[in-house]
Amino acid sequence: MAQSSANPPGRLRRDAQRNRDLLLAAAREMFSRHGLDVPLDQIAKEAGVGNATLYRNFPTREALVAEVFADAGAGLAAAGQEALAAEDAWTGLERYFERIFELVAADRGVNDLVTRAIPTVPGMTEISRGHAVTVGALIARAQEQGSMRRDVVTMDLLFLLGPLCRALPAATELRPDLWRRYLALLLDGFRARATHPLPVPPVGEEHLDRMFADLWEAQAPEA
Repeated sequence: MAQSSANPPGRLRRDAQRNRDLLLAAAREMFSRHGLDVPLDQIAKEAGVGNATLYRNFPTREALVAEVFADAGAGLAAAGQEALAAEDAWTGLERYFERIFELVAADRGVNDLVTRAIPTVPGMTEISRGHAVTVGALIARAQEQGSMRRDVVTMDLLFLLGPLCRALPAATELRPDLWRRYLALLLDGFRARATHPLPVPPVGEEHLDRMFADLWEAQAPEA
């Protein structure tokens, strides 16, 4: 005779999936509003589950961040392919960074993900490398077409655009579209018509993530 159960396996699986979905929805919302350092117990509270349930599903903050932003790499890659397909290389480059800035201005979690490049988040290193490859290809196309100054390298754009992205949450509070002005001003400095020679070599790729990590640590409040 089959045993009866108040909580049959199918019900348990449905409850577990429901709790996981609630946690992901709460984390996505709170990361968007407050950034990636929001307390995990607040996420559990927002989801209506206990801390034990959160840690059973996501043992570390990095695991939760990776799950919430699992599609970020694919979205960035798609934006890059669209930009590279543009007939005019400069237009493609502008559209690519406009898309990124739209995302990081509206979502503090995405802003943290992009500007901090946290290597312990699964998949983050691959996303950062893919982004750098895309930027390099966009620069090469623009230089071939004569719209990008020849002495610019990938690290020049990444070095300058990172801090500007970091300032976007504060700028957005002043005016949602304020970032458009400063992105346009910055990109204009890379146009071929900007004829002043650059005085020193660019920063090396191996130093960029460390520099931004040091900047973040210096700005982070003490525990």
